[in-house]
Amino acid sequence: MKIHDSGMPEVELWESFFNQELILSKLQLTPDMKDMAEFGCGYGTFTIPAARIVRGTVYALDIEQEMLDITNAYARKENLSNVKCILTDFISIGSGLPDDSVDYAMVFNILHAEKPVDLLKEAYRIVKIGGTLGIIHWNYDSTTPRGPAMHIRPKPDQCRLWAEQAGFTLSIDEIVDLPPYHYGMTLVKN
Repeated sequence: MKIHDSGMPEVELWESFFNQELILSKLQLTPDMKDMAEFGCGYGTFTIPAARIVRGTVYALDIEQEMLDITNAYARKENLSNVKCILTDFISIGSGLPDDSVDYAMVFNILHAEKPVDLLKEAYRIVKIGGTLGIIHWNYDSTTPRGPAMHIRPKPDQCRLWAEQAGFTLSIDEIVDLPPYHYGMTLVKN
């Protein structure tokens, strides 16, 4: 199921919206983590920096082969052998990864999906006990240069509620400001 209102701009514009290393640090992705998964890898904007941080495999999941091809090309260019791209409709059929198999799951800019709790339940299924879920999304602000339409753009409290409905617990008691256009949060699987 393709996520509605999720067209990607040119890669240079897209990547200008993020300080990837800062975001991953603020969302508690650390070198002591082994395997991780990114739901909706897009251009690999976060896949590639994450692969430089973790000591295991980064599973880059996407429904579009073109996005996986671009991510693979960036991984090869960076000489990263720990990126594994998987073509899947993770909302409808799942990630294909085993239960309790990753230390960290990234759900970045995709919780405007039609079934956000189903997506987060799949993340919960594959995250190990004690593992982490990182969420970022566009601020609930119509002046952001991109992002889904306001009527489907989730506010931070909504993302937190959906993640809690999937079984996660907020790991730090605050929403993280990720200027200029995003917010984030980390949650754990207990």
